[in-house]
Amino acid sequence: MSYTCPLCHLPITLNERSYRCEKNHAFDLAKEGYINLMPVQHKRSKDPGDNKEMMQARRRFLEKDHYQPLKSRIASLSAERLVKTNHTLLDIGCGEGYYTTAVANALLEQDASAKVYGLDISKVAIRYAAKRYLNCAFSVASSHRLPFESGSLDAVLRIYAPCKAEELQRVVTDTGIVMTVTPAARHLYQLREEIYSDVRLHSEEPELLNGFTLEHEEKLNYTMALSDGDAHDLLQMTPFAWKASEELRDKLKSTTLYECEADFMIRVYRKTT
Repeated sequence: MSYTCPLCHLPITLNERSYRCEKNHAFDLAKEGYINLMPVQHKRSKDPGDNKEMMQARRRFLEKDHYQPLKSRIASLSAERLVKTNHTLLDIGCGEGYYTTAVANALLEQDASAKVYGLDISKVAIRYAAKRYLNCAFSVASSHRLPFESGSLDAVLRIYAPCKAEELQRVVTDTGIVMTVTPAARHLYQLREEIYSDVRLHSEEPELLNGFTLEHEEKLNYTMALSDGDAHDLLQMTPFAWKASEELRDKLKSTTLYECEADFMIRVYRKTT
C-alpha cells in the first residue's frame, strides 16, 4: 500500500528521500521520517492544528499516563478485532502519537507484517511523533482528504477527530472497521463544573456512520488523581481553556490534589457492503 498524491490522488512512491506521483508532484520525506501531504492550498491557516501551548500541555499530561486505561483498551481492542495478518490501520488526528504507538505495539506483537499509520494536520505534533515513535508511519494531512488508496485500510481509529463518512467508506476495506472514542456523559465533569454554572452531560447517543453498522460499544469510566499542575495541563488541552478565568487557572496550577472523572465511549463500526 502507498500514499496517494493530495493534488491528483494518484499513488506516490518513495525514491530516496522524496515521494513522487506519475504527474511529477513531489513531496520530500522530512529528516524525522514523516511526509507532509498538506498542500498550501488545502490549509485554512499558516499552521493548522493545535497551537504550541496546547500541544506541550497535552504532551506533559499524557506522559503522566492519566489516559493510560484508554490507551491500553484501544490497543487491546484493536488487536482483538484485527486477528488476521498483514493489517493496515490509520489513526486519524493522532497528535503526538500517544495512542498510535500503543496500537502498533499490540498489532505487531501478533503480526510482524502489520502497518500502522498516524495522520494529523499539525506539523509540530507529527514531527514529534515521527521522531519518537519508529513503529508507525506518520504524515501531515487533512482528515477530510485522506491520502490513501480506496479500500486500502483494514481499520481506522478516530479519537475525537472529525472525518467525513464518505472518506471512511472510501478508504476502508469491504470488511474493515472504524473505531471511535468520544466523551461519555460525565467526561471531565468536575472541570466543567468549575467553568459552567449549568453543566450538561455529554450525549451518549451513538454516531450514525453511513455505510457502517455499530458492532460493539463499551464505556470506560475512572477517576484521575491530578497533582503538580496536571489539572492545568488538562484544562489547556481542552476547548474549555478559552472560557477559564485566571482564578481557576491559578487554582489548577497550585492544587495538590484534583480529582476529575475520565469517561469515554468506545465504539466499533463494521463496514456494510
